Parts: sequence; structure tokens; C-alpha cells
Amino acid sequence: MNIIRVHGIRTYSYHGCLPEETKIGGDFEIDVDLWVDFKEAAINDDLKKTINYVEVNAVVEEEMAIRADLIETVAYRIVTRLKKKHQHIDKIRVEIRKVNPPLNGDVKFVSVIVEE
Repeated sequence: MNIIRVHGIRTYSYHGCLPEETKIGGDFEIDVDLWVDFKEAAINDDLKKTINYVEVNAVVEEEMAIRADLIETVAYRIVTRLKKKHQHIDKIRVEIRKVNPPLNGDVKFVSVIVEE
């Protein structure tokens, strides 16, 4: 099986349960892994037979722009949109990292992973 990886997508978004998170926002990093058979695309050098990385990035940025209390919610929205748009995806994994979360401690990031 082949994997397409779009990693390190950076956004400034307003997700969180605390009031200041919805006003101040914060930094997020997103990784997307897509298991898809792109052999035909590779053989024929045909972008239409695979998944365009630009589209993956656009879906992530659009969903990250829609505020939610939970990054779990956003991760599921990204998975749902990508699977709907590209039905030939065999498996998908999305990780969202909230960088420097407000946890009353020195925490580099918290993250959620959705894999289907």
C-alpha cells in the first residue's frame, strides 16, 4: 500500500474550552497520512489518479478556521471531508497538535489522533 503524507501544516486557530483561547488563539500543527493506491498515477504521471496535496492542505486550513472547543472535533471533521472527497482512500490518519497549551505547566504540545 502507498502512503501520502502531508505533515507540519501550521495554523493559528481559536480552538479551546477556555475563554482566552477563543479570543487570543494559538499555534497548531497538523499531520495527515493517507493510505491510497496511487500506482496508476505514478505509472502514468497523472495527478487526477491520486490525491492533490494542495487540496489536502486546503481542507485542513478550512476546517481549522472553524472554531471548536475540542481539537477532537476538528480532527473528525478533517477526516470526514477528506474521505468524502476522495472515496478511494483506504485509511486515513490525522493528528492535530496544540502547541504550548494553557495547562499551568511547561507542556510542548497536546495532540489528538483520529485514524479510520
